[in-house]
Amino acid sequence: MMTLALSRFDLSGKNALITGSTRGIGRAIAEALIEAGARVVISSENAADTAEVAAQLGQPGIAADVTDDAALGQLVDGTLSALGGLDILVCNAGITGKPGPFADADMDDYAAVMALNLRSQVVLCNLALPHIAARAKNSGAKDSGGGGAVVLMASLSGLRGNGRINAYALSKAGVAQLARNLAVEWGPRNVRVNAISPGFIATELSGPLLADDAFMARRMAMTPLRRAGTPDEVAGAALFLASDAGGFVTGHNLVVDGGTLVSDGS
Repeated sequence: MMTLALSRFDLSGKNALITGSTRGIGRAIAEALIEAGARVVISSENAADTAEVAAQLGQPGIAADVTDDAALGQLVDGTLSALGGLDILVCNAGITGKPGPFADADMDDYAAVMALNLRSQVVLCNLALPHIAARAKNSGAKDSGGGGAVVLMASLSGLRGNGRINAYALSKAGVAQLARNLAVEWGPRNVRVNAISPGFIATELSGPLLADDAFMARRMAMTPLRRAGTPDEVAGAALFLASDAGGFVTGHNLVVDGGTLVSDGS
């Protein structure tokens, strides 16, 4: 029998859309929400990857380039058609762009990073939130949870100064502010909007850094837990924010970084 505490994490009957969900953090979030009972639309830009992962997880898959407004409209429409409604949106798709200081920034790369990491989240939220709010209106009293939820993927880099991660850090700072603004706009309609700011997470994309002994020694010395995080640990935070367990949390930027943000490196 599920205890009352655990039942707050139950997503049975909930429908979710997760962008960038074929690998890494996005896939881990998809698996966590599915395990909690949600139906999840898997999505990435790569049609073959989307179809393969969707089949593996037994869920619908819809490929979409999130920098294409028309494709985002089709993604939302396809999700509504596949699931019959939408309760949870996780905007996870993103790119790092070229490293270096702003003084050397390639403005075409800057524009690409901002378009994918920030603008696409604004557009997708504008398309999806009315549908989420429509379901939230009938999903339960506002004083007992049951509403809709949006989780935006920000980053620790948006909370600290950095001499090499330029457009990426700026875009992620914008994502955290987007969560705060949308929380104010949509809270009265029983929809919560939050952000997650992961620190250094061990994924396929971070493989080169994980193999760099000098980088790892320096970075782990700045992290009180002295290790990289895992995608599952970010997924646990996403499940909390998407479920009734986080029912009174909105406009928050949840840092999942092993303590890096608060450390002085001692």
